[in-house]
Amino acid sequence: MAKALALVANDLPAHVQNGSGLGNENVGNNVTIPRIKLLQKMSDEVDKYSEKHVTGAEPGQFINSLTSHLYGEEMYVISLLFKNEHVVWRKRDAGGGLLGAFASYEDAQDAINQQEKPQDYDITETHSHILLIKDPETGELDRTPVIMDFSSSKLRVSRSWNSQIGLKGGDRFSGLWKLSSVSVTNKAGAQFMNLDVDWVGWVTDEDYEYAKSVYEHHSK
Repeated sequence: MAKALALVANDLPAHVQNGSGLGNENVGNNVTIPRIKLLQKMSDEVDKYSEKHVTGAEPGQFINSLTSHLYGEEMYVISLLFKNEHVVWRKRDAGGGLLGAFASYEDAQDAINQQEKPQDYDITETHSHILLIKDPETGELDRTPVIMDFSSSKLRVSRSWNSQIGLKGGDRFSGLWKLSSVSVTNKAGAQFMNLDVDWVGWVTDEDYEYAKSVYEHHSK
């Protein structure tokens, strides 16, 4: 935790006191940026016999779906924007993969209907968080924003995170948060990986200014 605390501001910064809640509004336009995935036991990246296997990938790790970079079981992030979307995925037995994210169920269904085999796709209600990632070892902020999707059992985590962000005050991107993978068991007794979200502290002035510039670009 000492390393994490060194990544944030010690006192309540002026940008928090003067913040007006920017970033908490529901953004309707789609943003084409990499996605962060929480690996499960059934993930192709974990299966050494899959063509999508990633060396070193294990359940509970976070992975960049575009670059296949593994972040381990913890990530330090700044949340820039929140979107409530309907995401269309190709079914696993049909090859898997993302078709797209849409503002409404109707838009998602229209996209499926245009595919050669509509039956191969599912629509998932999804909370999408646009994030910047902070390296806890070097203190460097990754300048490329990413999306993390929260669906199914992760929707509860997303709602709780949104509530915590709102209670902290300031702009959405005023704080640094730690995302951790945790093993949970559903009512049927099956284990899977879910998320915990913990407050770390207020971001530095430098990180805040960059986060604000990225927010302004993606919120247009």
